[in-house]
Amino acid sequence: MRLSEHYSPDQKYIMMTEAPIPGLIGRLAVPTIISMLVSSFYNMADTFFVGRISTSATAAVGVVFPVMAVIQALGFFCGHGSGNSISRKLGSKHTQAARELAATGFFLAFVFGLLLMILGLTFLDPLARLLGSTPTILPYTKAYLRIILLGAPYMTAQLVLNNQIRFQGNAFYAMVGITTGAVLNIGLDPLFIFIFDMGISGAAIATIISQFVSFCLLLAGIRISRCIPIHPKNVRLSKERLQEIIGGGLPSLFRQGLGSIATMTLNIAANPFGDAAIAAMSVVGRIMMFANSALIGFGQGFQPVCGFNYGARKYNRVREAFWFCVKISTAALFLLSVAGMLLSGHLIGIFRNDPDVIRIGTVALRFQCLTFVLNGWITMNNMMMQTMGKTLPATILAASRQGIFFIPALLILPQFLGLTGIQSAQAASDLCSAAVAVILNRKVMQSLRS
Repeated sequence: MRLSEHYSPDQKYIMMTEAPIPGLIGRLAVPTIISMLVSSFYNMADTFFVGRISTSATAAVGVVFPVMAVIQALGFFCGHGSGNSISRKLGSKHTQAARELAATGFFLAFVFGLLLMILGLTFLDPLARLLGSTPTILPYTKAYLRIILLGAPYMTAQLVLNNQIRFQGNAFYAMVGITTGAVLNIGLDPLFIFIFDMGISGAAIATIISQFVSFCLLLAGIRISRCIPIHPKNVRLSKERLQEIIGGGLPSLFRQGLGSIATMTLNIAANPFGDAAIAAMSVVGRIMMFANSALIGFGQGFQPVCGFNYGARKYNRVREAFWFCVKISTAALFLLSVAGMLLSGHLIGIFRNDPDVIRIGTVALRFQCLTFVLNGWITMNNMMMQTMGKTLPATILAASRQGIFFIPALLILPQFLGLTGIQSAQAASDLCSAAVAVILNRKVMQSLRS
């Protein structure tokens, strides 16, 4: 029987707080790694199939990415905010509080997505320009963005369902919901883009259809996996519940929100170097996102273990799980970094067979591979602090890699290094973020020991 499948709350509690750490995290992490890899793969599929249209169309997918990041930011804000607290409430056996958090997080996300859709469609043209579209990219950006915004309400709510299921130790059902939609998207992309001759609009339609299917499956997964049910009667917009959601979700909001601003800054910084530079950095971003998704999936296997045991005051198990994940992730990222360095040109060429795109993207990818191994340390610290409810240190660390250091690097380095400054900005940010993680980790570990 799969971990937590059809287990009673008491059985699940015993398993999460007493099972050996390596096996427990491994069983929880495998489904989340698979779902993250498949989800990231379908993002790459969009870039791959749209890359067959033109360089400008490829760049447009990268230009719209900040809006996708905002959708994710709102979904993760409500999903991680409620999910982190739910795992701690279940660890301390406060079931009614968990029910209120589940319902409040879900409906807040849906409302946020609805507001984003209305505002985005109302100001579509200025938004597309603000995102960094050149005159040649603009028509593609508007065609893609207009359709993506229609799916914003249920895309944000879907992320809440996924995270709530996962934080309750039912990673298998979260995997089924996410991967089914992702696989469907990969199949629908060529159908709508080429067979129905809908171009970049077809890629957007494929995305919102597949996301809706995931949303429906995850709703069903809540009931099948015996997770905390979502019911309007449990919505509580009280100060206590909102503070819990904000405290748990703020690091995710900063991480994803600043990621959106960072991508906009990256597109604007690359704009003077032409469509090829924007397309190249978009492709590199997709490749690194795919590699990083396995790390995120592994960390998501750690989070419910951390939350349950922290709520149950079993701090030794929290520390043991953290260091286990740091060691495994660092070793895996080292191997991926070496492979990325050796295959960088070939990887870029898969998405867009344009000499300028390959030349610019190869250098950028190699720079990022130099510091990619540090991400295990950064990410596991961030996830541990966020799951424990350490809002301030978690938010600082979440904001570091894609915001506090990356955005200034994009603004400063090109002034001295030109295009090389854009290509090396993420590597510089990773070095600084790893140093911040060392400082914050010492304080959190001291609190666990005491």
